[in-house]
Amino acid sequence: MSPKPLALFVKRDGLPKRSALTCQYKCGNACYHEAPNTSGNEYFGDMVRAALTRRGMLKGSAGVVVAVGAAGLLAACGDDAKATETAGGSLIDGVPVGTNFTPVAPNSDDALVIPQGYEHNVVIRWGDPLFDDAPKFDADKQTPAAQAKQFGFNNDFAALLPIEGQANSYLLVVNHEYTTEPQMFKGYDKENPSLEHYQTALAAHGLSVVQVKGESGSGKLTPQFGKYNRRVTGSTEFVITGPAAGSEFLKTSTDAAGTKVLGTLNNCSGGLTPWGTVLSGEENINQYFANADKAPEQAKAGLKRYGFPTGASERKWERHEARFDLEKEPNEANKFGWVVELNPWDPTAAPIKHTALGRFKHEAATIHVAKDGTVVAYMGDDERFDYMYKFVSSRKVQSGTGQSSMRHNLTILDAGTLYVAKFSGDHPDKIDGNGTVPSDKGFTGTGQWIPLLVTGEDGKGTSKVDGFTAEQVAVFTRLAADKVGATKMDRPEDFEASPKSGKVYVALTYNEQRGKEGKPGVDEANPRNINKFGQVLELDDEHAGTKFTWNVLMLCGDPKTSDTYFAGFDKNKISPIAAPDNLAFDEYGNLWISTDASRANNANDGLFSVVLDGPHRGETKQFLTVPFGAETCGPIITEQRITVCVQHPGERDDATAEKPASHWPDGGDSLPRPAVVSVWKKGGGRTGA
Repeated sequence: MSPKPLALFVKRDGLPKRSALTCQYKCGNACYHEAPNTSGNEYFGDMVRAALTRRGMLKGSAGVVVAVGAAGLLAACGDDAKATETAGGSLIDGVPVGTNFTPVAPNSDDALVIPQGYEHNVVIRWGDPLFDDAPKFDADKQTPAAQAKQFGFNNDFAALLPIEGQANSYLLVVNHEYTTEPQMFKGYDKENPSLEHYQTALAAHGLSVVQVKGESGSGKLTPQFGKYNRRVTGSTEFVITGPAAGSEFLKTSTDAAGTKVLGTLNNCSGGLTPWGTVLSGEENINQYFANADKAPEQAKAGLKRYGFPTGASERKWERHEARFDLEKEPNEANKFGWVVELNPWDPTAAPIKHTALGRFKHEAATIHVAKDGTVVAYMGDDERFDYMYKFVSSRKVQSGTGQSSMRHNLTILDAGTLYVAKFSGDHPDKIDGNGTVPSDKGFTGTGQWIPLLVTGEDGKGTSKVDGFTAEQVAVFTRLAADKVGATKMDRPEDFEASPKSGKVYVALTYNEQRGKEGKPGVDEANPRNINKFGQVLELDDEHAGTKFTWNVLMLCGDPKTSDTYFAGFDKNKISPIAAPDNLAFDEYGNLWISTDASRANNANDGLFSVVLDGPHRGETKQFLTVPFGAETCGPIITEQRITVCVQHPGERDDATAEKPASHWPDGGDSLPRPAVVSVWKKGGGRTGA
């Protein structure tokens, strides 16, 4: 029997939440600590990350076609476009816009629930072997060596890259955000974790690259033992590039040069590049370290601004490896919190950490390519009252499949300008804190991008912030953004740029501290006090320029309540949605949103479609729900299939490896296993139509 919906959540401050166990291991209870931004600059509010388009433009060295800037492949929606209503949405100049599936009802089932007429398969799950010499998963015999050759834990972002010359074959590249040791290991002692448990958990972090084969006539995907398969873990060596490489802030006892780092941690969402590589954001990295209170005095201000804990860490990794003890290695903390770039076409290539893009809690980094080949990376700092950033390259994308093009393109994110955003609203006197719409055009405003750091062709940086060196801006980006008066936002999450219009969409998950005593109040972009359900913004950005306009596309929550808004669409026809997290686009310009800790009606998280054009603009429909306790991550939307990552299924406060709260996806008495799933329409046809 499925649990009652309220059993899915603990209550804190009288409000239903995600599991306390998830809060503890995913982000180190970030929402239940004082927000680390205590600067006095003007507040903005809740925005989120904008992103890259996933349709084809340039070829990488392995011949993969990665789609960026696909507006040319789709009918534009200009003022002269003719809109015609259909049963499931509309046609704009003959191009289908909208979706025609029957929405899934909110539920608390321990299952993947999909629309009628659809089917799915589990593509790959935690512990599945990636190599022919890797052991099969055995919950009772987990080892570091085995995990280093198996699919990692808690998959988040996913990319599906077609392999040129191999029909219906792809590289699936997936982040592994965090580990939940009590649910992974039988006999786990949280007060005294064993060396083997530590090493296995470290190996379960990072990224996985696996070749997958599609099935003719369906959207099914099957893993293969291919030449590109790879595991990147918490111990893999990375190279550091950009203005902070070699700085005093990155030098440690094991890396006197300050140019290398072992591993990547808490990889949340990510993005694709048009040259065929994958970007990954290091997010809640502070929770892995201990003893910030015992670090040298000169390091304490930076550690405090990034929320590093005093005393022991939750996982207590510092007992097994000194680099996680800030009393012994204070600069080790500065080697995490970056955007990572992985070339999946070369399993021998060292992944890169790009310091020109700044250091903070990166939810992701998503790419838009301007008409002249300038690359723009949009990034959100996923923390209450922190900021939204973008990086504009000074180098242009080079097309072609040769190694010289790839070598050049791999340096694009090492030269350019890093900006932080500042916002203003058009109707400051009409925002009452209750979500009341201030005008017939909704919530609207303007914004500007403030430069923080310019990195030149020689890799050296120039600070644009008084009192900061270039290295300080790169390593302590939050402090630099404080200094220039950036707008305080509420957990900026994913960004995506529309392949049709180029407009940028930002998911703002929620911020229940807004408007509380001593906290920043509402503004037009964040018009609700105690914002429990989040919102999505629509930006018309100059991309390579410094100005933008914006509007609130939707205020999430139960559409039956007065404080929700869906671009003016009839709320009687809206699926309840809360906590927007990851964003994606289909080929027709519809926005898709996955949710994290959805609480519109205490139901499971899901995936939703949102129409952006025509008479159905704002129509929001739930496509699927994930098993109880799980989060929906990393959506990929194509004609043939929709894939999502199911993260932390069955993660509840009372769950352990001995007494799991879920047995998805394997059933029986098995442990719950995070997994990637593929969903498609029976008999073919446009997925989502």
